[in-house]
Amino acid sequence: MHLQIGNRKMYRTHTCGALRASHINTEVTLSGWVQKVRDKGFMVWVDLRDRYGITQLIFDEERTPKTLLEQAQKLGREFVIQITGTVIERSSKNPNIPTGDIEILVKELIVLNKALLPPFTIEDETDGGEELRMKYRYLDIRRNPVKEKLIFRHKVAQEVRKYLSGEGFIEVETPYLIKSTPEGARDFVVPSRMNEGQFYALPQSPQTFKQLLMVGGMDKYFQLVKCFRDEDLRADRQPEFTQIDCEMAFVEQEDILNTFEGLTRHLLKEINGVEVEKFPRMTFDEAMRRYGNDKPDIRFGMEFGELNDVAQHKDFSIFNDAELVVGIAVPGGNTFTRKDIDGLTDWVKRPQIGAKGLIYVRCNDDGTYKSSVDKFYDETDLAKWAAKTGAKTGDLILILSGETEKVRPQLSTLRMEIAERLGLRKPNEFAPLWVVDFPLLEWDEETNRYHAMHHPFTSPKPEDIKLLDTDPGKVRANAYDLVLNGNEIGGGSIRIHDRKTQALMFDHLGFTPEQAKAQFGFLMNAFEYGAPPHGGIAFGLDRLVAILGGQETIRDFIAFPKNNAGRDVMIDAPSPIDQAQLDELHLQLNIKQ
Repeated sequence: MHLQIGNRKMYRTHTCGALRASHINTEVTLSGWVQKVRDKGFMVWVDLRDRYGITQLIFDEERTPKTLLEQAQKLGREFVIQITGTVIERSSKNPNIPTGDIEILVKELIVLNKALLPPFTIEDETDGGEELRMKYRYLDIRRNPVKEKLIFRHKVAQEVRKYLSGEGFIEVETPYLIKSTPEGARDFVVPSRMNEGQFYALPQSPQTFKQLLMVGGMDKYFQLVKCFRDEDLRADRQPEFTQIDCEMAFVEQEDILNTFEGLTRHLLKEINGVEVEKFPRMTFDEAMRRYGNDKPDIRFGMEFGELNDVAQHKDFSIFNDAELVVGIAVPGGNTFTRKDIDGLTDWVKRPQIGAKGLIYVRCNDDGTYKSSVDKFYDETDLAKWAAKTGAKTGDLILILSGETEKVRPQLSTLRMEIAERLGLRKPNEFAPLWVVDFPLLEWDEETNRYHAMHHPFTSPKPEDIKLLDTDPGKVRANAYDLVLNGNEIGGGSIRIHDRKTQALMFDHLGFTPEQAKAQFGFLMNAFEYGAPPHGGIAFGLDRLVAILGGQETIRDFIAFPKNNAGRDVMIDAPSPIDQAQLDELHLQLNIKQ
């Protein structure tokens, strides 16, 4: 039976996290899951849990009818129950939970639903492995660490909506069933039953629709939108993900950077209680030169020092034959043992990194230097290396060499690994950074042509348009990424807004006029009806929430994630469909055995 108030029956008067000493002698009704049962025979304690907390229930032979005590003794973990009883003072208080001063002397117990024994413990420190917990995700969500991450995500999303709405942005939903395009990652496609042989695609982003909204005069748009990419999965990537998608009309790059610095400041302050003043800016070329990647973590130093001019003058062929010799100074790294350094050498030689070796220089406390290449270089040489890398007494210089395009990412990966080992990547420190002036195009060896580094609608820098015909690789994009703690959390650009420039861009991307019209004719036509100058940005909500939550793994911040193979092991998807559905969709499978 339920508590009845007037004509309405209630499963609970309070939640399991609400009761305090001020409620003593109050009669209450609670509902929730059995977290734990402690049976002493003459007395039974039950921890009752819901989303809000845990309340201890007590049944004893002095104050509890025998049948009710026996009923409590039969309760199993995760049974769903309703109880009515009186709040009393707890004799052995628990300062670790908000309800620790009280317990409920139960006078009525109803089992709303029995439960099988869970395949892992529903506790903060569980004994369940990741794959098992993903299979029973609905049970995993009952655990505080996952529950709190989902609540945290909700809070971030609400603050995003609050800030952007306050800035005059309008939330508009765009279609999920759209047209497939050949650029970028692979689309997920959806066959149309009504249009035989034709397919929708799920959007990789609402890019063209948000541009059309600017043509439509909406001026400031945003959307928390699900996007889909059928790409080869890497660790911590999901085939479906959520973007904070934004677009603004009558803006230049500076307007967008200022607006979304404001959003980032708002989130850091409201969610983390952190005030961030500086949003430094760095060109793509500078980021690659100083840190070896376009999303550097600037919470710590270890900036690259290029050593070609001070290392390629002796008979050391490894350096002399290299396109780039580059090093970093590890703070306090002279404490590393030879075994530590050998371990790092093996680490960079792994196939995932691909370096051929690692040179080191110890910066000794007495001001001398000791290196792994003392046979070729003297103290004067090594002092110059220290100056180039900013190394101080007690530091360790680590050096890689080879092709520029390979050695920079190799050293960047080593830099991040060392920072992780030294505890320099503190999750409660936040260092945002704008990276600007990306290349407009990048060469693809497989297709033997240029591809858009961002997408085909990104505007080139006006002063670089003339280079499209002569040196397309040198053309800079009017594009920008927002980096936070070594992760790209947002990226965008000023868009092309006239048909002539868009046609020129399609031409340089290898589209024939007919292909451009077939794929994007609707957008080109829209540009002829008064398209305003416009630009925008999209934040990866999953990644942003994880970083604000002090982590870099996004999976626990998603209610029902896929595994690294793109599978939902809980519902067993993707899965085959039956022949009748295939026939309706006019599809014939040709599966190689």
